[in-house]
Amino acid sequence: MTKVKLDDIDLQILAHLQTDGRMTNVDLARQVGISAPPCLRRVRALEESGYIRGYHAEVDAESLGFEVTVFAMVGLASQAESDLVAFEERVRAMPLVRECWMLNGEIDFILKIVARDLAEFQSFLTRELTPAPNVASVKTSFTIRNGKHEPGVPFGLPPRAPRAR
Repeated sequence: MTKVKLDDIDLQILAHLQTDGRMTNVDLARQVGISAPPCLRRVRALEESGYIRGYHAEVDAESLGFEVTVFAMVGLASQAESDLVAFEERVRAMPLVRECWMLNGEIDFILKIVARDLAEFQSFLTRELTPAPNVASVKTSFTIRNGKHEPGVPFGLPPRAPRAR
């Protein structure tokens, strides 16, 4: 995948699509000040070069019956690369785990877990996560509410100052 050099129009396209991935190409072209055909070519180039990885619907977990969100801090017995990769592969097969981040510091991974209720989470914790190979410790924190949810990256930041040499 070859990365294209991004110009201001590409960045505007990415910002608009990040906000509204269902925007039509005609509307997107109008928003960024170009005609529809070159806009579509730019979007395709951004997709092919990996800047756009996909388009997704944001679903409401609670409306779908997923009442419990938990963050689990997982410590592994071994941090050998093969063991880290094996844990990540195992977690990818766990539907309740929605995100898995490897961390630097006292814990090895933080997992975002959603469940329909406490019983489902407890079953997952005691039957799948805690007894998984190489898992040495699991500490959990139940969420109370989400104060901010803004996926993606912050477009529109001021340019960085040149670094001193």
